[in-house]
Amino acid sequence: MARPSIVPIALTLDDRTGYTLWAPPWEEDGEEWQAFLGSTTVDDDADDDDAGPVARVHLFPSPAALAAFCRVNTDHDLADHPVWPVVATLGAADLTPDEDHRFDLDGVYDVVAENPDRWAVDELAAVFDIVGRLAECCDTSDDDEEEDDDEDEVEADFEAVADLVARPESAALGLGIDAFVGRAGEETWVALGTTVDELWEDVLEELDEHLDWTGAGTVQVQDYPSAALEAEARADLGTEDDDEDDDIELVEVEGTAAPAARTDATVRGSDRPAGGSAAPAPGNATTAGTRAIRGGSRLTATPAAVAAAAEFWEGVGILPVELVAPAGSGVTLRCYVEDRARFLGRDGQVFLFPDPVALALFCAGDEDHDLTEISSWAEVADTDTLPLPADQDRYDLTGLAEVLGEVADGAGGLVEHRALLQPVEGARDVAEYAGLSRVEELLAGTTPLGQAIARGEAEPGATLRAEDAAVLVGAWDEVVTAVGTVLVFRD
Repeated sequence: MARPSIVPIALTLDDRTGYTLWAPPWEEDGEEWQAFLGSTTVDDDADDDDAGPVARVHLFPSPAALAAFCRVNTDHDLADHPVWPVVATLGAADLTPDEDHRFDLDGVYDVVAENPDRWAVDELAAVFDIVGRLAECCDTSDDDEEEDDDEDEVEADFEAVADLVARPESAALGLGIDAFVGRAGEETWVALGTTVDELWEDVLEELDEHLDWTGAGTVQVQDYPSAALEAEARADLGTEDDDEDDDIELVEVEGTAAPAARTDATVRGSDRPAGGSAAPAPGNATTAGTRAIRGGSRLTATPAAVAAAAEFWEGVGILPVELVAPAGSGVTLRCYVEDRARFLGRDGQVFLFPDPVALALFCAGDEDHDLTEISSWAEVADTDTLPLPADQDRYDLTGLAEVLGEVADGAGGLVEHRALLQPVEGARDVAEYAGLSRVEELLAGTTPLGQAIARGEAEPGATLRAEDAAVLVGAWDEVVTAVGTVLVFRD
């Protein structure tokens, strides 16, 4: 069985697409486990006789909203998964599912209405598989019964799902297109269509009771664009054309990592064979790069809002930036003058504001600072476009310090060298603006930290060894301390 991993997935249902995380089956202490990003609560709306635990999978309207939740929340069923510390540092790009992990539950009727081909068979196999796994993980009935009663438990809460996956025509999907060739194959495909007609609405109704479209209370249903608009936005961003970036099965670690959570929404002792999934198996997972580490960020914004704001800010050549330091997090502005960084500040001090609104109010004022002389500043002072930082302009200096500490403590292979690049870029720019010569010395190519940065640029996928991280921890702490001395938090 593959080592523990977590993958981002997308579910389309009722004309909206929700993003969440799935931990494919892994073995721990001789038992098989799997889980989704969710939690188990008591259904307060149920009658007293029916009240009991209800497991729900948290869904989010965008990878950015999912990433924002993961950075600050640990009250869920994946918090104790062996690789959660890495997942919690990832940005929206890293939490965007590839096409093999997008499941269109609305489209099942259309697929079975067509003649079978290998794409239709593979799509239905993947959808039926993920539906079965959701039912397994969300079933909380008869938790006190013996493990060999697991199948009966699924039937209690998910009778339609159990019936669907038990039908021989559904099982035939796992055999591929060959099961639907010839007269017998045509009859099997017709039988599959009949099964969908009989059961699919009930399957969706059973699942819907366990899908949380509020992202554990962090989003609203109206935040979800229609499935068509969401697909169009993805196409515009080129996500479907960039297979290398999207082929993400996030990370896997050695079995010596911390144990995974054993929660009500986590399957234990599943009867499903590890290799029986129609979805891509997690065994080929590779440790994913961490482009941005932002554990302390307090900002949330939809991708559409950030993209709309970026049009203005890129046009004026001054970009919003977020910095997260031990003293706190804040937003500011940065531009480059003759290839040298210049921040919103004065006398080498960088002004940080608690949120984009506070920053915008300052920009509309008349206080003097080092960006006043920029030719486009008048447009900035007059705009009503909020300064929303893009992912590539958000720098969490403390998050990298924490990860380096974990790796130095023995979690070798937990993070790749590319994790250094974005926080270092933010620190280097501040040092350049503020004249922090000591930071520039620590980041020079002849130092261990500088050499690790160079390797991150040359071999971004190379994992950081514990002994290397131990050397870097002290140097990075010194960098962060020096940068912190020039950050001025403004109200």
